[in-house]
Amino acid sequence: MPSDRREGSFNREEQTLSLNRNEKAAVIEGVAAQAARSQTLALAEYRGLTVENLNKLRVDARAKGVYLHVLKNTLAQRAVAGTAFEVAQGAMVGPLIYSFSEDAVAAAKVIADFAKGNDKLVIKGGAYAGKALDANGVKALAAIPSREVLIAQVAGLLKSPIQRMAVVLGAVAAKREAPAEAVAEAAAA
Repeated sequence: MPSDRREGSFNREEQTLSLNRNEKAAVIEGVAAQAARSQTLALAEYRGLTVENLNKLRVDARAKGVYLHVLKNTLAQRAVAGTAFEVAQGAMVGPLIYSFSEDAVAAAKVIADFAKGNDKLVIKGGAYAGKALDANGVKALAAIPSREVLIAQVAGLLKSPIQRMAVVLGAVAAKREAPAEAVAEAAAA
């Protein structure tokens, strides 16, 4: 009889660790809602990462507006079915961390930057604009400057000709003032 109690408590414990149907439906609904708002999905295998490293990754992702979640692949596949991220289902194998972002490059950048400093995080693939990305595609997407940087670069390009023109006009005005000042000084002397 004592062995039955142990088995019974083990089964109860095992049941509480797995998700019931309603909880799975809620997870699928939440991920599907996030996928609907997102432009990019990046997948990475996290096998061997410490809890401390995963927490650092989550903090970094949260700061950059990236939805980062460890999901069962079957739930993730159901959540992205019928979305632009459905093309990435082939890469959804193994223990993966899923990162979604509304910004086109944020999810890829968070994963790629963290993978540079930690060889345990292995980029597996992703999706952008309805196209599946391999690991190199995710890295290439991560190399694109963020929206804010691109806006700053465009503003700098627009400002540059105006700034040059102001310098030239200032120099012309200084040349015109210099002879007038010399004539005034000569007359005073």
